[in-house]
Amino acid sequence: MAVISDVVDEVAEQQQEQKPSSSSASTPKNPVAVKDEAKEKGKENVRAPNKGNGLDLEKYSWTQTLQEVTVSVPVPEGTKSRFVVHEVKKNHLKVGLKGQPPIIDGELFQSVKVADCFWSLEDQKFISVLLTKQNQMDWWKCLVKGEPEVDTQKVEPASSKLSDLDPETRQTVEKMMFDQRQKSMGLPSSDEMQKQELLKKFMAQHPDMDFSKATMLG
Repeated sequence: MAVISDVVDEVAEQQQEQKPSSSSASTPKNPVAVKDEAKEKGKENVRAPNKGNGLDLEKYSWTQTLQEVTVSVPVPEGTKSRFVVHEVKKNHLKVGLKGQPPIIDGELFQSVKVADCFWSLEDQKFISVLLTKQNQMDWWKCLVKGEPEVDTQKVEPASSKLSDLDPETRQTVEKMMFDQRQKSMGLPSSDEMQKQELLKKFMAQHPDMDFSKATMLG
């Protein structure tokens, strides 16, 4: 029996030697580290806006106001308008030259008013596309989804342009800018602040009521 025991012990030792050590085995990444890595990659895709509140990319550039987006696509000098390929749909834009892969071909960041969108060939050097936003209260983060994004916290209309707006539109724009700054700092929006003030006044007018369980409705 002693001999059998020795053989069993020897086989067990050999099997132990063949197993990869825990230090050499590949260990899964920490989920938190993976999340942080993805977050950092996301930051790399966000850029400061150009002077027109858009971005200058490799194949085209774009600018925006709250109402419109203007796209500029360089083409070989001397290009004729008949060679231009242009197709705009509510949520899609395609721009390029006949016989070549599209320069832009993707889903728009937000929908547009197709009837109010136009294109032109400027100086036979670049294609200019004017897109009218469906929602004229938001800044676009990108022209087409998947492209680098604008840091919308750094996007603001020029003060000189604000003065040109009618009082009602100007008030709306200033409110939107205020709410954007409040949101970036984790503070309540103007609407939320107004609701809080109304609740305080109501509480002051009705001291006999129990407001311990009162909640703010959205």
